[in-house]
Amino acid sequence: MATNSSNGDHQTTTKPPPLPSPLRFSKFFQSNMRILVTGGAGFIGSHLVDRLMENEKNEVIVVDNYFTGSKDNLKKWIGHPRFELIRHDVTETLLVEVDRIYHLACPASPIFYKYNPVKTIKTNVIGTLNMLGLAKRVGARILLTSTSEVYGDPLVHPQPESYWGNVNPIGVRSCYDEGKRVAETLMFDYHRQHGIEIRIARIFNTYGPRMNIDDGRVVSNFIAQALRDEPLTVQNPGTQTRSFCYVSDMVDGLIRLMEGEHTGPINIGNPGEFTMLELAETVKELINPQVEIKRVENTPDDPRQRKPDITKAKELLGWEPKIKLREGLPLMEEDFRLRLGAAKKN
Repeated sequence: MATNSSNGDHQTTTKPPPLPSPLRFSKFFQSNMRILVTGGAGFIGSHLVDRLMENEKNEVIVVDNYFTGSKDNLKKWIGHPRFELIRHDVTETLLVEVDRIYHLACPASPIFYKYNPVKTIKTNVIGTLNMLGLAKRVGARILLTSTSEVYGDPLVHPQPESYWGNVNPIGVRSCYDEGKRVAETLMFDYHRQHGIEIRIARIFNTYGPRMNIDDGRVVSNFIAQALRDEPLTVQNPGTQTRSFCYVSDMVDGLIRLMEGEHTGPINIGNPGEFTMLELAETVKELINPQVEIKRVENTPDDPRQRKPDITKAKELLGWEPKIKLREGLPLMEEDFRLRLGAAKKN
């Protein structure tokens, strides 16, 4: 029963979340785990779907509006009896019966989220509210993929989950950074007020096959440029750092977090830290030693350092990344070659 304090601003509740369908407790019905993945046609989402579909006890429903995602990423599952694909925008209400919600829907590349910043913040706020409303209605556990961008341009290095961040609330990237911060707030408010089971992953730079070729993120930029014999464009000063996690490691971390006992937030990323110049040199060496490296102007509010402290992920989830950058880049190169029609030179 909910209790209100005299000034009406403090609400607590002891109401447990609703139970799912009675079929879950039926003696004779072997029910599957029904899993919703929002943004499941995107880069990380589609790899997550692949992993979930490998388990024959899972039924997977994907919703995506195809703003940055593509049906191509899911083509091997279309028509499968345990798979369903719905064209839907999470800023609109969705009514489905599910046990788990992986809420990934949101453009994650600056080119896409700056293209329509109002839509981006609506996706983060209204979309997350809609998914929490669904979780509350059907008693589902919900995982939000938040982002290392909640730390902004960090004054603490590496960034632990306890760090509150250094974010510009009115900058050109704020629709994404502040949108994800509000989404985290909503998750915890629903958890405290309605007893919803929540999980929050703060994901750091991720790379791998199926990334949008022209999405403006540094790994896809460099690989595409190297394959097209174009100069690798390093934004000044070139000493800014990022940490890159291969997508299969990321998916493993998300599933462990969802099925574990901890709400988070938990950083999921690779603590191997590279300057942009080091990354460019590595791509040049591995893919196209003939290309030149060119300096270009930086974008506003670009963080200088980014490296996760993954102590919590190691201790609470038993997770740490396995694939090193030099192993992951050639796997991504192969995928980009196919899509760009770029033959390998002898």
